[in-house]
Amino acid sequence: MTNGFIIKCIESVVKTILNAEDEIESLDRAIGDGDHYINIKRGSIAVQSTESELATLAPDQAFKKIGMTIMTSVGGASGPLFASFFLALAKEVSGESNLQQFSKGFTSGVESIMHRGKSKLGDKTMLDVLIPVSEKLESLANEGCEIQKLIKEIDLVAMAGVMSTKDMMPSKGRSAGLAERAIGHIDPGAKTCQIIISTVCKELEKIK
Repeated sequence: MTNGFIIKCIESVVKTILNAEDEIESLDRAIGDGDHYINIKRGSIAVQSTESELATLAPDQAFKKIGMTIMTSVGGASGPLFASFFLALAKEVSGESNLQQFSKGFTSGVESIMHRGKSKLGDKTMLDVLIPVSEKLESLANEGCEIQKLIKEIDLVAMAGVMSTKDMMPSKGRSAGLAERAIGHIDPGAKTCQIIISTVCKELEKIK
């Protein structure tokens, strides 16, 4: 993993997030607080603005910088959760990190979100994407799975995770107050995570 690849992923994620504005906003209007997209957009652009500094940093310090940037620029519920993910990830990676180390860092990041958000699988949150992805990533990394197969598997798991939220009863956030009325709607935070993961998968596919 290089900081050049990290920067390329940031650029692609920002572009994808901007293109997904209507989709994410419509999901958030249905069952969210109405500020999810603007916060994600603000954080994405803030991270992109640090690219010149990220280019000089080792991967662990780059992820720490990303986390701190999100922490100071994103409001609402999303900011602290995404920030905690990257700060936990930063503690597990280094300039020589292999896939197993990254998967361990990803899992640590997800566990940090679980702890901070007091949420778990099945609560109709971003974790319904992130937990299955972290489990699959760690399993495939430990098996020594071929990278192109791993990318496809992770992308499929992320999509299955976001679609699973459609039939869930929420227990966290504003959507919890909607109870049964939230059933039939995809969770906006889960959708955002799926979009980010799928975008990074596409960038990984380009590496030969």
